Amino acid sequence: MRSMNLVDRPWVRDFNQSSLFGSALGMSYGPIGAGPGCTSSVRVGTKMPHLRGAEGKGPTQKETPFSFKDYMIQKASSVHKALDEAVYVKSPIKIHEAMRYSLLAGGKRVRPALCLAACELVGGDESNAMPAACAVEMIHTMSLIHDDLPCMDNDDLRRGKPTNHKVFGEDVAVLAGDSLLAFAFEHIATATSGVPSSRIVAAVGELAKSIGAEGLVAGQVVDISSTGQSDVGLDQLEFIHIHKTAALLEAAVVLGALLGGGSDEEVEKLRKYARQVGLLFQVVDDILDVTKSSQELGKTAGKDLVTDKATYPKLMGLEKSREFAENLNKEAKEQLSGFDLEKAAPLIALADYIAYRQN
Repeated sequence: MRSMNLVDRPWVRDFNQSSLFGSALGMSYGPIGAGPGCTSSVRVGTKMPHLRGAEGKGPTQKETPFSFKDYMIQKASSVHKALDEAVYVKSPIKIHEAMRYSLLAGGKRVRPALCLAACELVGGDESNAMPAACAVEMIHTMSLIHDDLPCMDNDDLRRGKPTNHKVFGEDVAVLAGDSLLAFAFEHIATATSGVPSSRIVAAVGELAKSIGAEGLVAGQVVDISSTGQSDVGLDQLEFIHIHKTAALLEAAVVLGALLGGGSDEEVEKLRKYARQVGLLFQVVDDILDVTKSSQELGKTAGKDLVTDKATYPKLMGLEKSREFAENLNKEAKEQLSGFDLEKAAPLIALADYIAYRQN
């Protein structure tokens, strides 16, 4: 198991929780699981010893604040527009309405943002990775639709709205998820442009592996079989979340790096970054499930306790879980060593957002 020493949070600048970013995307921020609103902001030109060009030799460039809220609003808007155009209402109308109901319901769009940020970090253009970013969000939405079904987590609320099967019925909800899964691969294969075909094929393979029996499905199966068991340890819990949650986040970053033209070394560093961020995402989710209300989360709170699922707070305690999350955040950002500071700013801020989000 990784070290769980409490670490300092560098490069964090407080801002008002009622900011445009929070209100526009339904996000709020704060120390892990509690406290007043805050998030990360990186000032370009600030000395960061573990990043290229930050050795402190000579004068730093003029400080230009990187606005994470503006960045995420812009990326979320671009992704939403691309999703709206990709999945439009056509015959059969009901299935396309069901697909769009969940796909366009909002959400934080963290996975697409990670994909686009990784692409731009290695020198690519947003347009190179936009179909992949949309594909990842389609698959994530599929997983939410299926996760909410009575045979799985049996949830009635998602993103503050009735779950898909509550609106369209269980049969159509299953098919809507299936359709999003299939179309995700069609979209990345046919809509990606300006990228060598070999890299598109590699991206398709990476995405498929992340959600199959070696990825998301593996985590989901072990999660289901572990529910209610008293002998689930930290190693098994980490396996569940590395596969169930982190695998798709990892794929999002790796796809962006591949389609942006990243070298093998760059892709692998970003893979390690994403794996830490993916596990961090789930640790924070576990914390929020026991510290926030359903209204604050936009989904049913306390479900893990009711179903007797293994979680980090259950196995480690709340404070140790927060310390573990802090350390994962630090380890993730260390993987960005050697990249250009300005281009790495979104990924640094995304790691901090995931660590300190409040919903």
